[in-house]
Amino acid sequence: MIPVRGFEGRTVAVFGLARTGLAAARALVAGGAEVALWDENPASRAAAQAQGFTLTDLSSADWSRFAALMLSPGVPLTHPAPHWTVAKARAAGVEILGDIELFARTVNAAPEHRRPKIVAITGTNGKSTTTALIGHVCAQAGRDVRIGGNIGVGVLDLEDMHGGAVYVLEMSSYQLDLTSSLHADVTVILNISPDHLERHGDMEGYVAAKRRILSNQGKGDTAVIGVDDAWGQRICTEITAANRRTIVPISASKAMGRGIYVLQGVLYDATGERAYEVADLNRARSLPGRHNWQNAAAAFAAAKGLGIAADEAAEHLLTFPGLAHRMEPVAQLGRVKFVNDSKATNADAARQALSSYPKVYWIAGGQPKTGGIEGLADLFPRVAGAYLIGEGAAAFAATLKDKAPVVEAGTLNAAVARAFADALASGQDAIVLLSPAAASFDQFIDFEARGEAFRAAVQALAQTRQGAA
Repeated sequence: MIPVRGFEGRTVAVFGLARTGLAAARALVAGGAEVALWDENPASRAAAQAQGFTLTDLSSADWSRFAALMLSPGVPLTHPAPHWTVAKARAAGVEILGDIELFARTVNAAPEHRRPKIVAITGTNGKSTTTALIGHVCAQAGRDVRIGGNIGVGVLDLEDMHGGAVYVLEMSSYQLDLTSSLHADVTVILNISPDHLERHGDMEGYVAAKRRILSNQGKGDTAVIGVDDAWGQRICTEITAANRRTIVPISASKAMGRGIYVLQGVLYDATGERAYEVADLNRARSLPGRHNWQNAAAAFAAAKGLGIAADEAAEHLLTFPGLAHRMEPVAQLGRVKFVNDSKATNADAARQALSSYPKVYWIAGGQPKTGGIEGLADLFPRVAGAYLIGEGAAAFAATLKDKAPVVEAGTLNAAVARAFADALASGQDAIVLLSPAAASFDQFIDFEARGEAFRAAVQALAQTRQGAA
C-alpha cells in the first residue's frame, strides 16, 4: 500500500466503495487522514464495514468539514449529469479528485531521492496490453516495477515507493478527468477513436481528458504518441510545437522519417540519424496483428525513455507471455479453439480480433457504445455465426441482418453452447471468439468477470464432453 500524504488530520469523503474507493480509503487512513465513506449500493457498504470502516451517509453530511472528495472513476463527474456528490462538493468548495491524483500528490510530496519513475499509458484501445508489455520489459531488464492503475491492482494498493521503483500505470479517461498534478516521466497515448462519449459530452471532451496525461511533463521527459489516427496526429503536432519534452511518434502502418514504426511485423527505430531494424515481431507469439505491433512500438519507445538499452528492450518484447482477456486462447475442444477477447469493449477493439481470423463464430453484445458495430461491416463476411448477448443483442442483430447468421442467445452460457455446437458441426477447424464490442456492465461487474465467465462456460463444455466419452 502507498500511504497518501497531504491530508493528515483532515477528513476526506470517499464515494464509491468498489476496488478503487476502498483502496483509497485504506491509503488515506494509513497516511493519517480520516475518511467518511459512502456508496449507494448496500453490498458495497457491507464490504466496507467488513473491512472495519464506519459509514457516513454523505447525502446528509456536513460537507464543510471535508478537505476533499475522493470520487471513484465510474461515478459521473460532468456527463450525462454531475453526480449528487459532485454537486454537493462544488457547492461547499470541496475539491474533487481520484486515486491517481492522491498518488501523484504523494509522489510530489516525497523527497526527490525517493520519487519513483512513472510511466502512464492511455488510449482508446490497447492500454492493458501495452501496460503489461512495458511492465514485462522493465521487469526482465531488472527494474523494480509495479503495474496497476486501471489494470489489475489499483494504484494505491501497489507496494510503497522508493527512488528505484518504476510504476507502470494504465489510465482511463475517467481517471484522467480526476487527475491534475501527475508528472509522468514517460507518457503513452496509443490511439484515439470515439468512446465513452456519454461521459465526456463529445469527442473534444474525450480527447481533452486523454491529453491530461501529458500535463506537467518537461525537459527530460518522453511522450510516445500513436499517429495512425487523426486525433493522435493532431496531438503530436501540437505538442511538438511546444518543444519541451522528447516526442516519439509511433506507427504500425507506415514508415516515418522520425519515430518508431512497424512494417509487415518488423519493428524499426528511426529516432536517430538513420532507421534500423529492431526486431521481427512475427516471432512474438503473444503479439499477433497490427494492433499489437503498435503496442510493441509503444513499449519499445517507453523502455528507451526509461534508459533501457534498445537491444535489451527488443529482446524482452519477444518473450511477452500475453494478457488475460485480450485475444487469449483458453481451450481447444476437438477442432474448435476458444478465444477470450472480453477486453474488447468497443467496436474498434473487436476489429483487432475479428481481423486476425479468416472465419469466426462470434459472441458479441453487452452494453453497446455509440455507433454499435456498424463500423465492422467490412468484417461481417468473416462471421460464420453471431451469438448475441445482453442489452445490445437486438441492435446488433439488426445491424447483422442478411449479412451473417444470427442467434440472439441472451446469456453468455447459451451463446458459448450454441457457438460450439455450430462450430463443431462445420467439421472444420474453427474459432469461437468472445469479442463483445460492448461494455459488460449489463450482465457482469467488469470485462474481467465476463472473461472468467466465458472461461468457466468453456470448461463446463469440456467436462460434459469428457463425461460423455
